[in-house]
Amino acid sequence: MPRLRRKRRISFEPDVAFFKPAGIAMRDLEEVTLNVEEFEAIRLSDFEKLSQNECAAKMNISQPTFNRLISTAREKIASAIVEGKAIRIKGGNYLLSK
Repeated sequence: MPRLRRKRRISFEPDVAFFKPAGIAMRDLEEVTLNVEEFEAIRLSDFEKLSQNECAAKMNISQPTFNRLISTAREKIASAIVEGKAIRIKGGNYLLSK
């Protein structure tokens, strides 16, 4: 039986949940879903400029887990930008802490 996943701690919920390329109708776009934990990983690492160890501590996860999380988030964002896809931010396994 697999181990239960710990809820990842986030301290910021995004106000905007959707981004899309300008000038393309939604019906013509593919979508990439970025979960809230991946968004938080991007925010802490790339926006707040924290180290992976600091980010992992803030999210209550290990550094290797944070590394996997930030890698998948960056892959999804790169795919959306290069291939002209929309990005939806929703879902995940997290706990909001202030």
